[in-house]
Amino acid sequence: MQLTPEFQILALVIIGALLLVNLWALLFRNKNGELHNVADVLFRGQAELAGRLTQISEYSRQQQDVIASAINEQKLSVLKIMDEKLLEVSKNVSEGLQQNTVKTNETLTDLRERLAKIDVAQQKISALSEQVVSLQEVLSNKQARGAFGEIQLNDLVTSALPPSAYEFQVVLSNQKRADCVLKLPNPPGLIVIDSKFPLESYHALRVAANDREKLEAERFFKASVLKHIKDIADKYIVAGETAESALMFLPSEAIYAELHANFPDVVEASYRAKVWIVSPTTLMATLNTVRAILKDAKMREQAGVIQKEVGVLIDDIGRLDGRIESLSRHFKQANEDIDGIKVSSGKIARRIQKIEDIQLGEEQKISLEHHGSEDMSEKSA
Repeated sequence: MQLTPEFQILALVIIGALLLVNLWALLFRNKNGELHNVADVLFRGQAELAGRLTQISEYSRQQQDVIASAINEQKLSVLKIMDEKLLEVSKNVSEGLQQNTVKTNETLTDLRERLAKIDVAQQKISALSEQVVSLQEVLSNKQARGAFGEIQLNDLVTSALPPSAYEFQVVLSNQKRADCVLKLPNPPGLIVIDSKFPLESYHALRVAANDREKLEAERFFKASVLKHIKDIADKYIVAGETAESALMFLPSEAIYAELHANFPDVVEASYRAKVWIVSPTTLMATLNTVRAILKDAKMREQAGVIQKEVGVLIDDIGRLDGRIESLSRHFKQANEDIDGIKVSSGKIARRIQKIEDIQLGEEQKISLEHHGSEDMSEKSA
């Protein structure tokens, strides 16, 4: 066991002092007897100091053992606390990792779903792009463009009106073929709808790069629309066969908006020619109005039948009232008969009660006579 630095210094000092005393004793051992006595005293002091030094060393060892034990206990306590802290940290880290794993899995799942949706959207966009390319190819051909407008007109009319209210590709008396004819009652009669699609002039108006090109495109667009208006007025407004007006169907909302926003003179020219320009939206509103007119006309046609049926219904109601009155009389007579039956049944019940009372009285009399005879026989006995 090692001594502390203080005890080591003290021991060295004592040992050095003892060595000096021994040396001094050897040098003066033979001088006189007193020196010998002093030497004895010094030797005894040396022994006593050695014993004290041994005790100090033992005490120092014990103190060091106590300190070492305390240090070990403190180390164990610190280690225990560190273990607990490490376990807590490990638990927190584990829980954090678990939560992060769950969140990561959820994020990855959500990401996979979004990627799947993006793939579907990408496929739809690709299909739409192909359709747009096909539509551009269709619209670039004048004949195909006309067929596109007729198909759109067909879809709108068939979705809004009953089959009896329209007809497609009708040849008029002037040998002109109309895209669609609305069959309305007179007036106004037959209304012709013709599909027109001035896409080339509208496209030129859209791509004009300067004022000169824009002016030329506006003239081209105006001339195209005015020509369509004149053709419809000349071909599809036939006196005595069709209505006094016709409809020009533009299968493009953009062209319709451009026409009404920037070419009011063309719109006024169509009014004067009694050619009403309609887009898909306004045509649907017009068709709904036509449907209401047809319904009203049908109601007027059936008004006489309805009045006749109402008269018959009134007669039926009168007969029903008579029968109800007769049935009420029958119910009243039946109630009176039921009351008579109740009176008769009451009388019968009372007579039956009287009969039961009479029978009960006779039985009591017979019982009394029987008991009297028994008493007489007992007395004679």
